[in-house]
Amino acid sequence: MENFFERLARFWPAGRRDLHWHILPTAAEASLLAAPYQGLAPPGLQSVPTRWMHCTLLHAIGLGIADVDTDALLKEVTSYARTRPPFTLTCDRPAVGTVAVEISGWPGRPFTEIVETLTQATARNGAAFKAAPSRYPHISIAYTSDGAEDVDAVTLKAALADIEQPISGTVVVDRLHLVEQWHDGAHITWRSIAEVPLAGVPT
Repeated sequence: MENFFERLARFWPAGRRDLHWHILPTAAEASLLAAPYQGLAPPGLQSVPTRWMHCTLLHAIGLGIADVDTDALLKEVTSYARTRPPFTLTCDRPAVGTVAVEISGWPGRPFTEIVETLTQATARNGAAFKAAPSRYPHISIAYTSDGAEDVDAVTLKAALADIEQPISGTVVVDRLHLVEQWHDGAHITWRSIAEVPLAGVPT
């Protein structure tokens, strides 16, 4: 496998705080999603702590908090969010990629609509940036790091296949999270800027 953070550093250097829009699971949802995979990460693969599990909607590459009109952005997104009812993402068995182990979710249609809206709203209310919108709903449960070249993907897939039970978890999407996010070459963390509730959700 390849080192995820080395690949990431080509366009997002360690320590730089870029704006992201996320769906974030609650602590209880994250714990249930991660529970079946505890202890399965070999050296070279960093498990994502439950408090930092996230479903990215948009990474605004190179765009910091000082580069946007936050009030105008949140006003526009709030207006949209009031028309978008909450929904539930269902996440199933993980897939092993070249740089991460991720669980994918569905339905994709409301997710994609939100991604497109946030991408356009962020572009209208900030400086120029490179948009990295998420193409499908997913949550990474582990990222490759130092030693990734020694991780055998087939062995990892076999270990996941040994979980001989149905695995499915849900995340209720009832708000959108704007954060400034950074990484240190091993973990991704962020600072919350705002939460925008969807239609009918108390503020």
